[in-house]
Amino acid sequence: MDDLISALQWPAMAATLLASWLVTSTSVRTRHAGFWCFLASNVLWVAWGWGDRAYGLIVLQMALAFTTIRGVFKSEKGATR
Repeated sequence: MDDLISALQWPAMAATLLASWLVTSTSVRTRHAGFWCFLASNVLWVAWGWGDRAYGLIVLQMALAFTTIRGVFKSEKGATR
């Protein structure tokens, strides 16, 4: 089980990179896919952090998830700030 938890860091890293690529798109649809990828990466990082007792990382990922959710709402409203 520890090997499985340890292996989560690689898909978490890949999801984070993909998400950061997608959210820079000018297409709203692609940008929203990036937001969902970011949320998936947050879940993966929390699972990895929990298994590794990296509580600072867990708090960071929760804060980043909050900012991602905020970004979704701002993007939907067409806000520029």
